[in-house]
Amino acid sequence: MLEKRISRKQFLKLGTATVAAGAFAPFSGFVDILEGAEKKVSPFRFVVVGDTHLYDIPNHRFDLTFKRAVEEIKKMKPKPDFVIFLGDLAQFGKKTELEKGYKFLKEMGIDYKIIPGEHDWYLDMGTTWKNMFGNPYWHFEHKGVHFIGMNSILVRDYWTARQMSPEERMNAIAELECHICGLWGVREEQLEWLKKEVKNLEPNTPIVLITHSPLWDYYPRWNFQTEDAPEIRKIMSKFEKVISIHGHVHQIVYNEFDNFVSLGNLATSWPWPYPPVKLPYPEIRMFRGDPGDKFDVVGYMNVNIDKSFLGELVGSKIKAVAKYSEWATFLPDKVKKGIEL
Repeated sequence: MLEKRISRKQFLKLGTATVAAGAFAPFSGFVDILEGAEKKVSPFRFVVVGDTHLYDIPNHRFDLTFKRAVEEIKKMKPKPDFVIFLGDLAQFGKKTELEKGYKFLKEMGIDYKIIPGEHDWYLDMGTTWKNMFGNPYWHFEHKGVHFIGMNSILVRDYWTARQMSPEERMNAIAELECHICGLWGVREEQLEWLKKEVKNLEPNTPIVLITHSPLWDYYPRWNFQTEDAPEIRKIMSKFEKVISIHGHVHQIVYNEFDNFVSLGNLATSWPWPYPPVKLPYPEIRMFRGDPGDKFDVVGYMNVNIDKSFLGELVGSKIKAVAKYSEWATFLPDKVKKGIEL
C-alpha cells in the first residue's frame, strides 16, 4: 500500500473546508446523525473532545487550547445535544488537575458524558475520578442511537510486586512505552456487563461505542490497541453497523473492519507522530504541526454519519474550500463517497 501524507497546509484546508457549511468546530470533533440513517433515528449533533492532559500549573498552554475548544463549542449553532469526552482530562491524575478539567467541562453549559484515560486513573486507581464523574462505563439511548462508553485502560497489577508508590505507578503508565505495564483492556467485569447490555437490542440498532484506546491493533508498542478488543467486537458482531470513536492516539486515524467503522480523534494538547514503521493504516497522514503555534494541528476531527450509518472523516455536509485534487485523494475510497464540491 502506498503511503500517503497530507502537508500541514493541506490538513488545515481539510478543517477550514467546513466553514462554508457552518459546521466548523476547531479543537473538537462533531458528529452529525443524518436524517434517514434509520427510520427510528432523529437527526442530532454531538461534540467529541478529549486528551486535554491538564497540568497542575496555572495558565498552562494546554489550558489555553482546551479553553479555546470550550469557547468554540459554546458558540456552535445549532447547539449540540451533548458532549462526549474521550479521557485523559488530567496529566498525572491529581485532584487539582481533575478539578480544573471539571470546571472547563461545566463551563460549556452542555450535558456531557466522560470516560477515563490512563492519565486520569493510576495515581489513586480512579478514586478521585469516580468520586467526581461516577461510573467509568455507561450506556444511554438518544433519538434512536444507542451509546456505550467503556473504560479501556485497565492493566494487570505491575506495581505491587515492585513496591511502587502511587506516583511511581502513575509515572510509569504515563510513558508512551511502558515496558512493565502490559496491555490495556476493559477486562472481565465490563465484558460481562456489555453482553447483558446489548442482549435485548435489535441487530439494526445504531451503535456508537466510545473508548479511550482503539478497538483494533493499530500499534500495540505504544498501547494504541485494546487487548480484549476481539471479545468486544465478537459481542458487537450482532449489529449491522457500529461506529467506534476513540482518543489516546492524538492523531486522525480511520479504519474499517467487520461491522465497525473506527475513528480516532485529535487531542487538544499536542499531536503525536505516527509510528516509525510501515503500517497499512492510517492512509491519511499529517505532518507534525508548527512547534511555534500551540493551536496548530491539535484537537478537532469532523465526523459525519451518512444514511447507511457509515462514519466519514469528511463527508456530504462539507463544501470544499480546497480543490478536490488537493485533498480528496488522500481519503480512503469509502470516505470519499458523498463529498460535495
